[in-house]
Amino acid sequence: MLAVHCGEDVTYEEALRWQRLLAEARADDAIDDVILTLVHDRVYTAGRHANLAAHLLGTSDIRVVPVDRGGDVTYHGPGQLVAYPILRLAHAKAVRPYVSALEAACVRTAADFGVDARPDPDRTGVWVGDAKLAAIGIRVDGRVTSHGLAFNVAPDLGDYGGIVPCGLAGAGVTSLAALGVEAPMHEVRRRLLHHLGDTLELPVQQASPADVGLSMTGAVAPD
Repeated sequence: MLAVHCGEDVTYEEALRWQRLLAEARADDAIDDVILTLVHDRVYTAGRHANLAAHLLGTSDIRVVPVDRGGDVTYHGPGQLVAYPILRLAHAKAVRPYVSALEAACVRTAADFGVDARPDPDRTGVWVGDAKLAAIGIRVDGRVTSHGLAFNVAPDLGDYGGIVPCGLAGAGVTSLAALGVEAPMHEVRRRLLHHLGDTLELPVQQASPADVGLSMTGAVAPD
């Protein structure tokens, strides 16, 4: 699995375009498995079944982007590490184990920083008590994954005030910083990638955006 870091201020629409092109290339076996890591600008994204009337509160100037992943409404922005695995699953029944592998990697990453986080059997993501530390929302098309996870390192939690996060009224959000942990983004990324390699059972190799045909203005098909 090639791990590609795409930067610290990536617009959501640009990263979405990259994912779509890379997913097509992966489906055609033009590239190997890839995982993109990055930090987005401030944005709300709404999954296929999002209830915007109920869960978008209209109290923020942050733009809303509809997307083709599962899940409801969530937030991305500075201080949050996002990982987008573009992988071919072994079979159609591997979706739930795949989600569990993403959750397990987030749990192990939190533990590296002394935080006791856990998945919830009734809700996706990774939680510290009743507050979500990492959100997960994926798409699988022809056994190829896209979208992925968002791990809160030190975002402005006030930006969640314009939505009902993930459509879960009464549930909170948290971050390593809110839990008293000062963690450099690059170190969280390093540890998360290590754990994703373990939980997905894929060796991780660092690569540049150019190695998978990415540029700052979009993606091109690999040679």
